Amino acid sequence: MTVQPLISSQHVNHRQVSFHRTELSIILSLYGRMVAAGEWRDYGISSLRDVAVFSVFRRTAENPLYRIEKRPKLQAKQGMYAVIGMDGQILKRGHDLKTVLRVLERKLIRAID
Repeated sequence: MTVQPLISSQHVNHRQVSFHRTELSIILSLYGRMVAAGEWRDYGISSLRDVAVFSVFRRTAENPLYRIEKRPKLQAKQGMYAVIGMDGQILKRGHDLKTVLRVLERKLIRAID
């Protein structure tokens, strides 16, 4: 008698998309600078089946100011990284995370009186 493992459609390996350590390092470096500047206060990370999201909040109870998304399915097209504003508008999309995050670094530059 041979025993075969029970395989159902529910047990199919659905890997979640998540940020790699080097990607998180880049994002958290920017986050730390923005916290020090008093612009951001909290963040949240979501790892879903098709997308990984790093959400940035001014206050914990609010909607996110920005979402940094990683969508590997778009890697061959317009780039898998995107910065999305509070209103859902895509601010920047591309293949390189550092280049995409530059749109947020511009917020750190202020004129000195």
